[in-house]
Amino acid sequence: MEHTPLSELIAIRRQKLQALRDYGIDPFGGPFKTSGTVADVVAAFAEGSAVSLAGRVTAYRDMGKSRFLDLSDIGGRLQIYLNTKELEEQSAVALPQVDIGDFIGIEGIYFTTKTGEKSIRAAKLVFLSKGLRPLPDKWHGVQDAEIRYRQRYLDLIANDSSRTIFKQRIAIVREIRHFLEERGFLEVETPMMQAIPGGAAAEPFKTHHNALGMDLFLRIAPELYLKRLLVAGFPKVFELNRNFRNEGVSRRHNPEFTMLEAYWAFADFEQMSHLVEEMICALADHIGVGPMIEHHDHEGNITRTINLARPWRRARYRDLVEAAVPGWFELDLDSKRKQCSELRLDITHCEAEFEVTQHVFEKLVEEKLIDPCFVTHVPKELVPLAKLSEKDPSTVEVYELIINGQEISPGYSELNDPDLQRERLEHQAGVEKQCLDEDFLEALEYGMPPAGGIGIGIDRLVMMLTGAASIRDVILFPHLKKK
Repeated sequence: MEHTPLSELIAIRRQKLQALRDYGIDPFGGPFKTSGTVADVVAAFAEGSAVSLAGRVTAYRDMGKSRFLDLSDIGGRLQIYLNTKELEEQSAVALPQVDIGDFIGIEGIYFTTKTGEKSIRAAKLVFLSKGLRPLPDKWHGVQDAEIRYRQRYLDLIANDSSRTIFKQRIAIVREIRHFLEERGFLEVETPMMQAIPGGAAAEPFKTHHNALGMDLFLRIAPELYLKRLLVAGFPKVFELNRNFRNEGVSRRHNPEFTMLEAYWAFADFEQMSHLVEEMICALADHIGVGPMIEHHDHEGNITRTINLARPWRRARYRDLVEAAVPGWFELDLDSKRKQCSELRLDITHCEAEFEVTQHVFEKLVEEKLIDPCFVTHVPKELVPLAKLSEKDPSTVEVYELIINGQEISPGYSELNDPDLQRERLEHQAGVEKQCLDEDFLEALEYGMPPAGGIGIGIDRLVMMLTGAASIRDVILFPHLKKK
């Protein structure tokens, strides 16, 4: 059977739009008092009681003088029964103009059909918004990834799996706040436009403030401002907000992303690792996916299973690299480069020896760590804002939590020596000394307590917990190239 062209379907809907206006019915009505959301109304079902409900029509079955339709919202669906003999006159006139995709309101009573389905028997129908374009086929959803990401509203209407992921994301973010607040952390807000972007090594987005006559940057991390609050005497703080990095786009990267950062005065990276482990397991339990999390391909086949059962593994960076490439740390730089060539690892972008080692770690270790692993004592060059390890000053007191082959969370024992902090930031900045945040360094001179700090990429965390294959599947409106 041939499909009706889209232009004809739109023309038919516009004819119905005009018919409603000809009847004196506003196709785009005003406020409508309801008994609650669809989920609320379903939960409050009481045979024979009066009820009112509004939502989108997502199914429509014409049986002559009787109609059955489904009203839906993000939280569920409920069947509505309408009989022209039982409807008010204007409602009976409006009923034939209803299409799938329209928003309507109904008033009626709860009743149960002969097949046992909880429903509403409607006495009144009100148009709230006439849909002028047909929705995607409910049985096939929105399969085209380009449409799913560009027109997320269609994806959420048509695909149960997408609705589930974003409801889980909402629950995860809400529970993170609850978890931290229960433990005495205070939620704060710090600037998203900064004169000097700091707290991470990344390319920032640049803008200009006309009134102040100065360049500003969208923040790449909130770290240096949150540490100022430790100086001020806040014992436990966290921020859950957007960061921006003008870098590549991939299934794991979006230029605008959500990050949690938290700082705990008088703690260290070990305490922060236990906090993160407890929190992520609590999140998995909260959304009902732990401890075994299955990831699937597009055909529904299980591709891998992540085991969140505690306690999580802890391993030193050096030991993991040595296990992947025995004898690695006994080689000089030239020999390491030759070894990488034999392993077919592209290190043309690596200059320093620690960068070569880090590339080996990323490709031969990190990508193969599926179950949670805290990688500890990383080279000091990688993290200039962390404390040096007492037993091995070439490393810092840091963990990198790897799950499903990617970093989910770094955690530090924060460096609070202002002179050493200046030295390490100057080394990182190289010739660009003007990039130093002098206000932050001055703040450290007033005294910052020893502290533990963490960061968690919320988008990657949601990917891991929900089994999503791409970061675009967990961001409502990901950034895309122009059409």
